[in-house]
Amino acid sequence: MANQNDSFIDEVTDELRRDRLYGAFRRFGWIGGVVILAIVGGAAWREYSSSRDSASAQAFGDAVLAAENAGPAQIAELDPEGSAARAALIQLLASGAWRAEGDDEAAIAALQEAATAAPEGDVLRDLAQLKRVIAAGNSMDASERDQILTRLSRAGAPFELLALEQKAVALVDAGRTEDAITLIRQIQQKNGLSQALRNRLTEMMIALGADPAPNDDMASGS
Repeated sequence: MANQNDSFIDEVTDELRRDRLYGAFRRFGWIGGVVILAIVGGAAWREYSSSRDSASAQAFGDAVLAAENAGPAQIAELDPEGSAARAALIQLLASGAWRAEGDDEAAIAALQEAATAAPEGDVLRDLAQLKRVIAAGNSMDASERDQILTRLSRAGAPFELLALEQKAVALVDAGRTEDAITLIRQIQQKNGLSQALRNRLTEMMIALGADPAPNDDMASGS
């Protein structure tokens, strides 16, 4: 009899557990449905966004290629579709096209627009400013030129070495030959110099009447 009572109690207990479980499902089961819908919806949105961005990038690339064949004015009129980076890239491309046509003033203006359009801290802004310094040369205001090059030549900056080279050019333009030679020797000791940059530094040293070979004493003392 005791075994029958125990079996009956177990059956009742199991039934109560099932009732509680079904009740919980009825009360909170919708939460699981919402979670599943959110996961599925999120995956679908990511797929849609990726496809849309890819199509947009391809359309923009096609438009750039078509505009390049038409000329710099057409490049500058391209629609960046709300992207600051694209707006900067458009102006950089337009600048190159203007330079190819011999219109340096329009090229410099396009570089200024590129630097203004590029997001703060973006490499495109640094590139546009460096190219503007190179294009303008000593026609740029000396204090502005120095300010831009000082920022671009900071340690670890993307265009550090090229900006230092332009600093040496600016020193030559200012008639500070000895300072330019000293700076060039410092640049020659830095890591990461391309062969093209090494050649340009050598040519500058020769033009300044200095020994073009890097100063080994400076390298050993640094």
